[in-house]
Amino acid sequence: MKIYYKATYTYKIFKMFLTELQSFVMTLGNIALFGTELVKGLRTFPTTYKAVMEQSSRFGVSSLPITLSIVGMTSVIIAMQIAGEMVKQGAGNYVGMLVAILMVREEGVIMAGFAIISMIGSSLASEIATMKVTEQVDAIRVLKVNPIHYLFTPRVIAGTLMMPLVVIVSSVFGVLSGAVASNLASGLTFKAYFDSVWFGLNMHDLQVCLLKSLTFGFVISLISCSCGMEAKDGAKGVGTATTKAVVWSFVAIVILDLIFAAMFFY
Repeated sequence: MKIYYKATYTYKIFKMFLTELQSFVMTLGNIALFGTELVKGLRTFPTTYKAVMEQSSRFGVSSLPITLSIVGMTSVIIAMQIAGEMVKQGAGNYVGMLVAILMVREEGVIMAGFAIISMIGSSLASEIATMKVTEQVDAIRVLKVNPIHYLFTPRVIAGTLMMPLVVIVSSVFGVLSGAVASNLASGLTFKAYFDSVWFGLNMHDLQVCLLKSLTFGFVISLISCSCGMEAKDGAKGVGTATTKAVVWSFVAIVILDLIFAAMFFY
């Protein structure tokens, strides 16, 4: 009877659910453990400035073109959609304000985060996963070096520090792109657009944007490195770890964005 029960689809679905739940809890626990060990080690700064600068160049310079492309096109699409209708309704003076608020509060940070995850987060996960499955991490431990400090610290510091810079540049680029798109789509003058931008934005929006970008940078880099450190079973494990890092990072920043919106704008 037990054999027949295990062959049913109900048992297989239940078993799959338990396996996924176990994997979820283990991944969440590992991220928390790695993060705690990383933060404890920051008191002694267990890395070099050269390593941090190398990873910062990776986060800030390598990801900037794709980030600007995504944020710029998003801003153009939004401006084209709302500018024409608002000008027709006599509300053209609010176009710049809406685009700027949307860019600074949400789209600039979210789209920059998605670009960083797709390009840098996946790279971090696959890099550390390859080191794990080829036993390079074990070799680091043999040399009595903590792999969390050696591998995680420069990447997490770089991600945390460079994410706000990327967000600032991409948000400014998004606002400028929105000005051009609004002018082409509805004839809205640049003066009216930027007057509206200065009228609508305030220091609170900028402060929340910077805090959110710092949090996103830390979380993305930590999750990517942690998922890479979990890799096993050769090349297949590298692919699984990379996929998990991307998915977890996407979900994490969406949940964090909801928390920030509820805390600061509700």
